[in-house]
Amino acid sequence: MLTIMVVDDSNIIRNRITRGSESMRFDVVATAANGRDAVQLYDVLRPDIVTMDLTMPEMNGLECIRNIISLNEEANILVVSALADKATGIKALEYGARGFLYKPFTDEELFEALNEMAEGLQK
Repeated sequence: MLTIMVVDDSNIIRNRITRGSESMRFDVVATAANGRDAVQLYDVLRPDIVTMDLTMPEMNGLECIRNIISLNEEANILVVSALADKATGIKALEYGARGFLYKPFTDEELFEALNEMAEGLQK
């Protein structure tokens, strides 16, 4: 089973992604409400996939992506954001994110995005 960490400052979104991903074939090993906590948790747990919000307190998603990629350049980060700003999305991908899912999303869109991330990771 693939492991996942959900990073979002919204408790509602964290719960939604957790429920959605666990109903698929993922084991949510951690959730974080800000980038600082996410980097610390990632360093310890090394989950297979990280879902990453971009707008968060303490350390934003772009900073967090940079930090996680510096720990593991093979990290699989799926940005989950409402940002309509294409430049920020492109920056996230340049920093090492591997996918992008726009909020609001359906369970089906979440499923497709996570499956795409998982395809290269089958254990």
